[in-house]
Formats: sequence, structure tokens, C-alpha cells
Amino acid sequence: MLAVGRGTRHDRQVFPAPEETRQDRRSRRADRDGDDTRRTRRGVEPEPEAEDDEFEDDDFEPAIAPVRRLLSLFIAGFSGLLAVGLIFGAQTAGVGSARIPYAVVIFGVQVLFVLAWTMAMRPAGAKVVGAVGLLTALVADFAAVSPASAGLGPLALAAVAGFVAGFVGQMITGAARLRVTETLGNTLLIVIGVVSFATLVVLTRIPEGTQAIVICLSAAGVALLVARLMDTIAPVPRIAAQVPRGSLGVVVGAMAGTLVAAIWGSYLFSFSPKSAAFIGLAAAGAAVLADLAVGFAEVGRELAGDAPTMWIARHMQGPLGGFALAAPVAYAVSVIFLT
Repeated sequence: MLAVGRGTRHDRQVFPAPEETRQDRRSRRADRDGDDTRRTRRGVEPEPEAEDDEFEDDDFEPAIAPVRRLLSLFIAGFSGLLAVGLIFGAQTAGVGSARIPYAVVIFGVQVLFVLAWTMAMRPAGAKVVGAVGLLTALVADFAAVSPASAGLGPLALAAVAGFVAGFVGQMITGAARLRVTETLGNTLLIVIGVVSFATLVVLTRIPEGTQAIVICLSAAGVALLVARLMDTIAPVPRIAAQVPRGSLGVVVGAMAGTLVAAIWGSYLFSFSPKSAAFIGLAAAGAAVLADLAVGFAEVGRELAGDAPTMWIARHMQGPLGGFALAAPVAYAVSVIFLT
């Protein structure tokens, strides 16, 4: 009996488990591992929910920015007053020192341009950019009035000197060195803008250049005025949801500026209605597109998380940029068509 008992115990220790038992153990182990894997997947990889979220993001529509009609009316009035000041100031410019009063008017506009654009763009080293812009404006106005012969050479030198001085001044500050590309762009815009206004002083020294100022700045002023007035009446269709401007105003403004230029061409002996219309279209189109681009740039800064600055500086930026772009057009017209 003892031998049998010991043999039985010996058989249990030596012989492996039956095949059914081993398969049952393997199946239970596989089920347990499968349950753990499924629980991990449910907790970490919610693939169907992620796909639903992607479809919801694709269907999302950004909020439409409201059009502030009183603000558009204010900008329209500012554009009209700026055009009147620049045009009538050119009519009072005389010979020699008699051009200084118009240079003072231009410098006042340049100061507004520097302040508005510096505050709106918020560049690194804003004080340096503003100071360099004002100094460049003074040098450019002096270079437009003092030389014996009128030309863009002295203005080009003033622009290069201002850009180099602004770049070096900003590189001295630590914040500007971290944003080199943005620093270069902001400095270049400010310097070119103030030098562009100085070309109007040079135009008063060219025979019949004052007539080019009348046509181009009248077209630009009327285009900006009508475009903003249309935004107070019918800001449709919207160019972008975040930009409170309507494409109807941009188109109608450019057409109105072209019409005013054609009317001036029928009275000014140096131009014909046809040539004045083409010139006015170029100036009006440049002005309204510059104004529109400023709006897009401001929205881009807001979406990037930049804090908004003084509202009057942001909204004066567009008309000032439009006239700064229309001034070189007037000079090019004088050089191409009148000389």
C-alpha cells in the first residue's frame, strides 16, 4: 500500500499534465491578456472619438467680426481731410524757401505715419523705430527742399541711412536680436513710408508735377472715402470673416477714384480724360489695397495673441498707408508722362 501510494505520488510529479488541461490553461491566459489589451486601448487610443472631433473641427466656422459703422465713418472723414490737406498744401508751394510750408505739412503727416504704424505694428525696440523714423523724415524733407535740382537721389540716400541706423539701433537691444526678420521688415516699412511722403515735396519742383499730385491724391482720397462709406452702408460680401470690410466698398471706391481722376483730366491741360483715368485707377487701387492689407495685418496680429494698442492708431494706419503708397505713383506719373 505504501509502495502504491508512493508510486502514485511519483506518477503525479513526473508525468506532464494532460493535453486538455494545458490547452485550457493557455486559453485562459490568452483571454486574460486580451482583456488587458482591450482595456488599454479603450483608455489610451479612442480612435473613433478622435475622428469625430476632426470632423467637428472641419465643420467649425469662425465668428464674423462686426462692422462698426461709426468707426468706418470716422476713417472716411480722416481720409478726406488728409487728401484735402495734401492737395491744397501742394498748391501753395512756391519757389525756393516758399516750399518750406508744404514741407512742414508733409512732416506733420510723416509724424502721424510714424506714430500710427509704430504703435500698430508693435515692433521690438519700438522707441528706436519711432526715433529713427522721425529723423529719417526730417532728413528726407531737407533733401527734398534744399538741392539745386529735383530728384530722388538724395531721398534714396536718406532711406538707406535711416534703414541702416534703425537696424543697428534695434540690434543693440536684446529683444530685437531675437526677432531679426520682423525687425528688418518693420524698420523698412517705416523708412519707406516717410520717404514716400517726401516725394510730394520733390513733385512740387517738377514742372506740372502739382497737377499729378492733384490727380493721384484726389483719386486716392476719394477711393478711401467711398470705400469706408460703403462699409457703413453695405459691408458685403465679406472678404474674410475676421476682417470687417466688404469687397463692394473696395471695388466701388476704386471706381469712384478713377472717375474723379478722369474728370480732373478734362480740365488739366497736361492730361486727357483717358490718361488721367488710367493714372487715377493706379493710385486709387494702390490706396484701397494698402488700406485693406493693413486690416488683414491687424487681424493677423490679434489672432497671434498680440495685445491691441490704442484704437485711433490702429485705424489711422490704413489711410496713411494708402497715401504713402499713392505718393510714389504720383511721382512715377510725372516722370513718365510729363517729362
